[in-house]
Amino acid sequence: MYSFLHKEFYNNTISAYLCVFVSIILAILLKRFISKYFATLLFKLVARTGKKLNKIAFINLILPPLENFLFLFIAFVALDKLTYPKELDFNIYKVSLFQVVDSATSIALVVTFTWLCLRAIDFVAMILEESAIKTSDHAESQLVIFFKDFFKMILGIFGLLMILKFGFHKEIGNIVTGLSLVGAALALATKESLENLIASFIIFFDKPFMVGDNIKVNNMIGVIEKIGLRSTRIRTEEKTYISVPNKQMVDSIVDNLSRRIQRRVTTNLEISVSVKAAQLKELSPAISELLKHPEIQNYSVYLKDTGRNAHVIEVMYFTDISQTLADFNFMREAINLDIIALLEKKKVPLAASDSNIVVVEK
Repeated sequence: MYSFLHKEFYNNTISAYLCVFVSIILAILLKRFISKYFATLLFKLVARTGKKLNKIAFINLILPPLENFLFLFIAFVALDKLTYPKELDFNIYKVSLFQVVDSATSIALVVTFTWLCLRAIDFVAMILEESAIKTSDHAESQLVIFFKDFFKMILGIFGLLMILKFGFHKEIGNIVTGLSLVGAALALATKESLENLIASFIIFFDKPFMVGDNIKVNNMIGVIEKIGLRSTRIRTEEKTYISVPNKQMVDSIVDNLSRRIQRRVTTNLEISVSVKAAQLKELSPAISELLKHPEIQNYSVYLKDTGRNAHVIEVMYFTDISQTLADFNFMREAINLDIIALLEKKKVPLAASDSNIVVVEK
């Protein structure tokens, strides 16, 4: 038995192969238990911050990438104990098979570790989002989503550099130096993208609008659904989904309808020039009486203009923003009908009602 275990096969003893095989099998069988143990330890470290954390959510996020990382790590450490067989020492496109396997191993470890870090960022963002929801300021939730995407992008770039370092054995210092030169050229080529990125920071810190706000920009009305690194996504009144570059959102005049304190209604009544001054003098107070609704906070009715074609009476009133849109439209319709009934009662014609067309024959 001893001689059998120490018999060499492809530059390695059978006992070495058995140790590697048993290590990999144990890694497969025990990876979930080991991963849960490490995840629990990590959770206890995070829980020391004093925040009430969801342990199940944390483990569900961390466990899959942690399982893969630990399995790959144990398997690669076990395989590293074996001597590379000379029979497999051949080149693939001027690169030895051993170098290909070594690079693939390093890349797999970096990818799984980066995946683990991305899940950690998701969990931290989830905690911060829960805290932001409890506050009245929704800007915090908006900032969490923005910086979550930002840090995940930075981590992705860092992971790519690690792949180049450990997978392809490139010097990161030279790469960073080269990237700085390439970055300067790309900055000129992607000037608009950089402007949109800077504009996104301006939006988040200046807070002209937030996710959920109803805004009007460039003759378009819609609800902000997401503010990204490059563009702002808006759900329009027609229920279409559009993306507006952040630079355009910063440079344009944005009317945040969600932050208005009142709704304004302005109606211009064009009265016929045949109406006498006495009738006009009585008309304004009569219309003012119609505007004495509990929903209307203030109003004004006055003779705005007069001329050859019509006398113009402006009716303006403001309502509370807490009123629903359906109630607002119903009240506005009722007031318009009352004004029409008042004009009929007082026999005050509108300018268009007594217009005549004269045909002159020559």
